Amino acid sequence: MLEQQKYHHIREQMRPGDIIAFGGNSLFSRWTKLTTRSAVTHIAIVMQTKMRDEASGRYFNQVMEATVYEGKKGVMTNRLSERVHTYDGDMWWLPLGESARNMFEQNKREFFNFMFAQEGKAYDVLQLFGSAVDALDSHPILGSISYNQEDFSSWFCSELIAEGLETAGIINSVNASEVTPVDICRFSIFEQRYVQLKGEARPIAGFNTQLADNWGQVC
Repeated sequence: MLEQQKYHHIREQMRPGDIIAFGGNSLFSRWTKLTTRSAVTHIAIVMQTKMRDEASGRYFNQVMEATVYEGKKGVMTNRLSERVHTYDGDMWWLPLGESARNMFEQNKREFFNFMFAQEGKAYDVLQLFGSAVDALDSHPILGSISYNQEDFSSWFCSELIAEGLETAGIINSVNASEVTPVDICRFSIFEQRYVQLKGEARPIAGFNTQLADNWGQVC
């Protein structure tokens, strides 16, 4: 069930492990929408909440993402409020469901250790392209171009988040390098309620409907 809320109204409800989905308007975002047939073009994950800014005394939530932002490129942590303020496009908050939340709490040390160890790694635009063009994966010749073998020396957005979720025990046996942003949103790991933070009301097609186990593996 999609709701619309302003970020400052629901920011205190967010918890580590929750997903933030983006739907951009750039040329690259429009290409992603076309190839994945989805409004979602980018994914981030909530890392820490209610963090205190020593200079201002204000509290903020932090997300981690593999992206290009503010002249930086790669895996980085950002204030979610700043991302909401500056992002050109739609944004949604996808809270983890009860079962996924329980699993996250059991494995959160491994999750945080893994995620923070990735900070600063390079952004992988080539594998992002390969993950989005799934129609060619089974082709005997072109499949070698579009199908991604797991490679974690650099990251694209949904690849990083998928591997983080697998480290947390929430999804299993997934080829993270084949996971697109909308795939994350379609994994059945969330509450039925999700919230659009920015943009006109736009449901995510297939939200919370797909089993994540063995996703992207070649049979």
